[in-house]
Amino acid sequence: MSLTLIAVVIALVLGHLAPGLASSARDFGWYRGWLRWLDARFPADGAWRGRFGIAFALLPPLLLVLLFQWSLHKPLLGLAGLVFAIVVLFHAWGQRDLDLDVQAIVDAPDAAARRIAAARLLPPGVPATLDPPALVEAVFRNAQRRWFGVLFWFLLLGAFGALLYRLTALACEEDVADLPPQARTGARALLAVLDWPVAQLMTFALALVGDFDTVVGAWKDNGGASLQMDAAFLAAAGRASVRTELADEAMDYADDGLAAPGALVAVMGELPELRDAMSLVWRILLLWLVALALFVIAGWVG
Repeated sequence: MSLTLIAVVIALVLGHLAPGLASSARDFGWYRGWLRWLDARFPADGAWRGRFGIAFALLPPLLLVLLFQWSLHKPLLGLAGLVFAIVVLFHAWGQRDLDLDVQAIVDAPDAAARRIAAARLLPPGVPATLDPPALVEAVFRNAQRRWFGVLFWFLLLGAFGALLYRLTALACEEDVADLPPQARTGARALLAVLDWPVAQLMTFALALVGDFDTVVGAWKDNGGASLQMDAAFLAAAGRASVRTELADEAMDYADDGLAAPGALVAVMGELPELRDAMSLVWRILLLWLVALALFVIAGWVG
């Protein structure tokens, strides 16, 4: 567990200190090439084009990673396995830095530039929008896909789990060519299963770092208490939590004599919803890391 925590921290720090390295290391051109090769080799009526065709894309690279993960577990007191885990986690982490994408929207000089920057948070083909609730939802969705999904499955299954999540998420993207429609449908069903526990834990953490009653209410009202593999409750909880945070901030500024809309904009800036959403995401990540550190300490004490 301690080596897992070390791998997570190193991967996070590397991503921030070396964004150029992160950008080049997170290029999944090899995966797209692999999908093109499969599409060219399998006939139109083969299993590749069925609902379970995604297994043909996932199993070879995942089995290779699992073999390395198992074989490197013991050598050099686990240090070889640690290096391998860091490399895979660093590769599987979100293709771009989420907080930099959000900051680019906030720092954009005008609405047109903000729309261009906002497009980086939205799925391909979805029109760029500056609607605050939609942007808040996009921040939480990207946090789940870029950070927490990879992190959760890495903590559970090691490098194998991190790559499983990233490759499945990539297969669901519309701009990934040469994946048959039925195979993509199967990939989306698998991703829904992988996403559900991640969204539940993110929402629980959000309740702890934000307004508990607001988050739990949104979670219940949007199907969080059911066993349906639908993670829409996370976006609803995120929107509700950001609304509560902004209302509290507005009341604080009003107490200081800054109740006028112009004054609030001057103090809080444009699109304060984005700033608060990103702040909540960072708090969730910090809580996850603290919980992991406590497990490590408990293991040492035990």
